[in-house]
Amino acid sequence: MNAVTPSGFRDVLFDEARAREAIARAVQDLFAAHGYLPIETPTLEVMDVMRAGGRMPASPFKFFDSHDDLLAMRPDVTLQVARMCATRLAGEEGPLRFRYTQRVFREATADYRAEAREVTQCGVECVGEAGPSVDAELVALMAEALRLAGVEDFVLGVATVGVLRALLERSGAAAPWKDAVLESYHDSDFVALDRLCDGAAAGAAAEGDPDAGQAAPAYVEAVKRLARIRGGREAIDEVRALVAPLGCVADLDAFEATFALLEEAGLADRLLVDFSVVSSFNYYTGIVFEAFSPYLGSSLGSGGRYDRMIGAYGTERAAAGFAFSLEQAMSAAAAEAQRPDAAERPLRIAVPKGSLNAEAIACLEEAGLNVEGLANPGRALVISNPGVDYIIVRPSDAPVFVALGAADCGICGKDSLLEAAADVVELADLRFGGCRFVVAESAGTAEAIEERYRKLGSMRIATKYPSITRAHFARRGTQVEIVYLHGNIELAPITGMAERIVDITATGTTLRENNLEIVEEVLASTARFFANPCALRTDDRIVGLARTLAANAPKHTYAPIAGATNPATN
Repeated sequence: MNAVTPSGFRDVLFDEARAREAIARAVQDLFAAHGYLPIETPTLEVMDVMRAGGRMPASPFKFFDSHDDLLAMRPDVTLQVARMCATRLAGEEGPLRFRYTQRVFREATADYRAEAREVTQCGVECVGEAGPSVDAELVALMAEALRLAGVEDFVLGVATVGVLRALLERSGAAAPWKDAVLESYHDSDFVALDRLCDGAAAGAAAEGDPDAGQAAPAYVEAVKRLARIRGGREAIDEVRALVAPLGCVADLDAFEATFALLEEAGLADRLLVDFSVVSSFNYYTGIVFEAFSPYLGSSLGSGGRYDRMIGAYGTERAAAGFAFSLEQAMSAAAAEAQRPDAAERPLRIAVPKGSLNAEAIACLEEAGLNVEGLANPGRALVISNPGVDYIIVRPSDAPVFVALGAADCGICGKDSLLEAAADVVELADLRFGGCRFVVAESAGTAEAIEERYRKLGSMRIATKYPSITRAHFARRGTQVEIVYLHGNIELAPITGMAERIVDITATGTTLRENNLEIVEEVLASTARFFANPCALRTDDRIVGLARTLAANAPKHTYAPIAGATNPATN
């Protein structure tokens, strides 16, 4: 028998266990000193109860018990606290302050992530109290807890959901457009946000995009600009100048008061006002904050105000809290000790091989970077020039290198980003490498394919892009069987392996030469510049590079391929 632990789970041995115990004790003592009382929540919850609290913070493990109830292993403690306060503590006067150190369990979010599926969360929740003082208390507590865990070099990204909510509510835009904007913020896809706003500002959404309704141009422009405002106190002033004429400053006043209290607490050098951290809109309602280390590819922890969540289980009560990963904090502290010079290291950029390579190098050079040796690297996989390391990768691998922190930022096609479903921030459409994803079939076979689908209820689709293909047909409500191939996709319908294919094409020539007809268009793809979420918030070079690349990108679009229908733009 091969006695191994399940993927994403591990044993913790003596030395590490002692260190974890000492940190957890010190952090809990800190929370206790501020009046937070210990709680423990069950490992399992009824799935419908978890869903009632809003957007699930992660993918939970799910299974049925002997009573046929669908249960979930807790992916997060906050939802459980909300349920507990609305039920068992419904009659208790506030404020209620809780602290915990508990394991949470999350299914892997993507195939490429060799991530832990059991994580120790240290956190607090404050229920029944609102206002700048308690919000500042929570942010300051998180900073102090991270220091107790040995993390000294970190950035706290702070923002407030209320400003964006107010802009959308007052904009006059139709609900589908507002929902799409919120989704773009949540997905950190600011290229999609730009297109939504540009379409609305022009008076109509682009074909295939949600209807923007009668969105007022001033509000649309503010929604677009908000995502890219960042800095210290001056960023708050910039936001105020943007939204005050539109009557959307109420939540900003409270946020600014919170920021002032944090400055008084000596945290000014740790704070980054960054409205791109705003996400999970049916979860948070006011301030949001997230901790980033320059040594890790994913955040240390996050928190915010969630005043409406408890109302999902009973009577609404003001509530806010945070949690951080004990394992992430220990990893960041260890990395700091080994490499204390994070601010001095080169910027690491993932550069794609293949058809995107030459134009990627050209746009980096135009942005002022030294690209010597990059065009002819020989067998070298990393080209190091002053201030920058170029990591040469396949386009499909670029999102993985960036998401896992092996590179700070990178370039690849939108198709590679969609297929990888990587946790990255899309910053700029570089407008080269234009291609289309299309559905195609052998000429003259449409009737036979439809008849087969009526009989069998499913269709075989060959593709190199299973995630994009599956998502497209799911939106269509069409059941498909995916035949995953690595190349020569056109052979599948010719040989009878599959009825149709999903593949990329720039002109459609190869399809026509193989007697294939385009049935519909799935999406358009161009090259994108994107960044790791932590690197973006801890390295200003990325922001400057993104602005330069966006400014230099050619202002043109790509026409649909003849014969394609139902295009989508991404």
